[in-house]
Amino acid sequence: MAGRQDMFDAIVMADERFHGEGYQEGYEDGSSLGRIEGRQHGALRGAKIGSEIGCYQGFAFAWKHLLHSDASERDSRKMKVLESLMGMIEKFPYDDPAYDKLHEDLDRIRGKFRQLCSLLNVQPDFKMSAEGSGLSF
Repeated sequence: MAGRQDMFDAIVMADERFHGEGYQEGYEDGSSLGRIEGRQHGALRGAKIGSEIGCYQGFAFAWKHLLHSDASERDSRKMKVLESLMGMIEKFPYDDPAYDKLHEDLDRIRGKFRQLCSLLNVQPDFKMSAEGSGLSF
């Protein structure tokens, strides 16, 4: 009778056992796929931010050269804002994705860039697309 009871218990408990095994397999597969997807998303987002910062940096270097060659009193404010933008870009934590103020610093750089564009009377249009990024005027 005990053997018969064990056989019935095995049948009744099979559903619970299969459910547990399926859950464990699904959890392992989902964790693996989630890590891969997260890495891809992070790399894409990091590339976009890097492209944006690089565009700002190139813009700042070009205008520094242009303003430096034609230095005047009224350009001193432009140069101060330009130097400030370049300093912010230089201090940006490119190699620390866990930096907790990354988005705040990025917003400050964007704001300083807009301020510089206003002073220079330039209307930039930073575009991100599948073909790449660009800054047009």
